Amino acid sequence: MILEVIATTLTDAAKAEAGGADRIELATALAEGGLTPSWGLVERTALTVSIPIQVMIRPHSRSFVYDVADVLTMLADIRAVRAIRERVRDEAKKRRAADGGEPPAFGIALGCLTRAGRIDETVLQRLLEEAGDLDVTFHRAFDETADLEEAYKTLSRYPGVRRVLTSGGKPSAPDSAVQLRRLVELGADSHVQIMAGGGLTPETLPVFLRDTGVREVHVGKAARGARGLADPVLSGRVRALKRAMGETRTPP
Repeated sequence: MILEVIATTLTDAAKAEAGGADRIELATALAEGGLTPSWGLVERTALTVSIPIQVMIRPHSRSFVYDVADVLTMLADIRAVRAIRERVRDEAKKRRAADGGEPPAFGIALGCLTRAGRIDETVLQRLLEEAGDLDVTFHRAFDETADLEEAYKTLSRYPGVRRVLTSGGKPSAPDSAVQLRRLVELGADSHVQIMAGGGLTPETLPVFLRDTGVREVHVGKAARGARGLADPVLSGRVRALKRAMGETRTPP
């Protein structure tokens, strides 16, 4: 079971790791669905935490349909992530002699659609070529596709895509348990994992995971205080989510 927590600050990232998160998604502007964070935040986070980091690659919140200028910006952002990874690796080599620490794994979260609501394969191919060996998540642009199962089959043709973040096409993942179970079954032999996100809480997780077969979970509000995304990440909330994931049982 993998728990990914959204972080918008260095403190968020450190709190998520302290609470037992398995991976961090770094983003800004969560009220707009998440945009590309500053490179200072990416670098400092990578020098501070040891768990994997996924960096949001999203140049604006207007839509997931991108023009030439948008794509050039995304390509430049991906290059920046790779450059930061190399700097962090170099720094880690210097540190290893003293503390034996290893740098975190790096990845990116991206998504691109056509106006017809399909995966924009032309743009996706260019982004994946630039990403190289970075771990790639196709984010919740997936939920805006015209046909989720067809979109999943399309993404499964790309070895560079490692997972899809989805709420099953609805705002809340628990409301899409049947659809998410279908996607998990569809991808039983695929390299593309289904990561569920949206509306999940420590209270709903055990039944949700049992009913869907999902093995990766993505949370934002559930890892924060009463004001949701307006509050910082709380280690105690992350620990509660991890405990809930551990409570999942396969029905007899």
